[in-house]
Amino acid sequence: MVERETMEFDVVIVGAGPAGLSAAIRLAQQAKEQQQELMICVVEKGSEVGAHILSGAVFETRALDELLPAWQSLNAPITTSVSEDDIYWFNNDHKATRIPNYAIPKTFHNKGNYIVSMGNVCRWLAEQAEALGVEIFPGFSAHSLIIEDNVLKGIITGDMGLDKDGKEKDGYMPGMELRAKYTLFAEGCRGHLGKQLINQFKLDAGQSPQHYGLGFKEIWQVPSEQHQEGKVVHGTGWPLDNDTNGGAFMYHAEDNQVVVGLIVDLNYSNPYLSPFDEFQRMKHHPVFKSVLQNGKRIAYGARAIAKGGLNSLPKMHFPGGLLIGCDAGTLNFAKIKGNHTAMKSGIIAADTVLNALKNNQANTDLTEFTAAFKSSWLFEELHSSRNFGPVMHKLGKFVGGAYNTLDQNIFAGKLPFNFKDNVADHDTLLNKDQARSISYPKPDGVISFDKLSSVFLSNTNHEESQPCHLQLANAEIPLSVNLAQFDEPAQRYCPAGVYEIQEVEGQSEFVINSQNCIHCKTCDIKDPSQNITWVTPEGAGGPNYPNM
Repeated sequence: MVERETMEFDVVIVGAGPAGLSAAIRLAQQAKEQQQELMICVVEKGSEVGAHILSGAVFETRALDELLPAWQSLNAPITTSVSEDDIYWFNNDHKATRIPNYAIPKTFHNKGNYIVSMGNVCRWLAEQAEALGVEIFPGFSAHSLIIEDNVLKGIITGDMGLDKDGKEKDGYMPGMELRAKYTLFAEGCRGHLGKQLINQFKLDAGQSPQHYGLGFKEIWQVPSEQHQEGKVVHGTGWPLDNDTNGGAFMYHAEDNQVVVGLIVDLNYSNPYLSPFDEFQRMKHHPVFKSVLQNGKRIAYGARAIAKGGLNSLPKMHFPGGLLIGCDAGTLNFAKIKGNHTAMKSGIIAADTVLNALKNNQANTDLTEFTAAFKSSWLFEELHSSRNFGPVMHKLGKFVGGAYNTLDQNIFAGKLPFNFKDNVADHDTLLNKDQARSISYPKPDGVISFDKLSSVFLSNTNHEESQPCHLQLANAEIPLSVNLAQFDEPAQRYCPAGVYEIQEVEGQSEFVINSQNCIHCKTCDIKDPSQNITWVTPEGAGGPNYPNM
């Protein structure tokens, strides 16, 4: 039995993203106003706050206006307002049709929003939290749960200094027990502990399975004559086929920097599809190439996105804590935005926890969170867009897009229908014999690139000798099932070259290059056998995004 140091807090928050930091700030603000002393701790697995944050991002300030109304005078890194908003249908690799505003769901309009780096916004939010007395511990992964008598009592941080076999190395440090009256989980999409909590407390009973997209993002420095600060471009169609949903984006940020990316819905059916290569191919379309040519790619990253919406939202409360933000799945895919909704969920969570603490309650099931959530604009927003994703999945891009435009623009999301998509993303792949092989063009090293050079730009690093954080339930399945039936899609859906099939002395071998992992969680989601579980590596491991 490992002896662990124990620290006691009123509230522990797992994850220093927009949801977790908003909850921490709101708790500290309210406690200060009410002259109540609270010990609030935020643990963050990245090497620093913002290191693991990846988002487009066009940012809506609605929740921030509530949380920190004076954010502009507090030097928030939110300065580039949207000046132009274009949406395209990409017909093929050289043609695009600009869609008129009246034919676009109004949720896509971005007047009044800002182009930001959410990594930098989170760094700034952390400063505001610390100024209010919140303790933030970067470089510490929340590894496991403390559950006693079916009540969540806190978390255990990851051990440091174990070798690949789990044996202690020199400098070994056991993880700490962080116990709290309430623990908030804000790990982001497909959170490692959030997934366990959903299973432990059956929080998703009666709901549609969560649905996901894989989002890619690159930052480019481009010539000034090709840059239009504040311009936002979205599009759909090519390079994705008619059976694959998703969309492209390009945002002109400050300092002649352009953000370009692609979101690929993970309910795609062709096991030969490579989301990474679709993204690299996309950039050669004239709409993007005309901006990127003669520029320089300076950053790369990828991250899964929870996009199931209200119909996939689990119950967010359980004995001892709450799931918030993308750990629960509060992103509004009809807006392609989840930061303002994550922040609002954190605000609601903080108010709920504070009321319980004022009444001397600890480790209770905060059932009152549901009423607060349902009376908020967050619920109203998610309810009005509840059909957006399922309609696209069921009716396709054209008919689904027309329905969503009608529903959002004319009926404000109040059409009396409730579409559901009850097929999990990992259950959608065709057998390899039923699918067409896809031949992707070789990257040119100018506009398109390979996976390994891209991972290099993400500044990804893990301690070389540590237990593998990509765990197989059955080591035989990648070859006996996934290779035999699906030509092992992990070697294509992973955006970082983690998984390979190598031939060794005439035998196929499944290789996991965990050092490359950029923590996108796609393998945990899309593996057709649900044989891969992503767990937290040592704290501070993974990407180090400077400006994402």
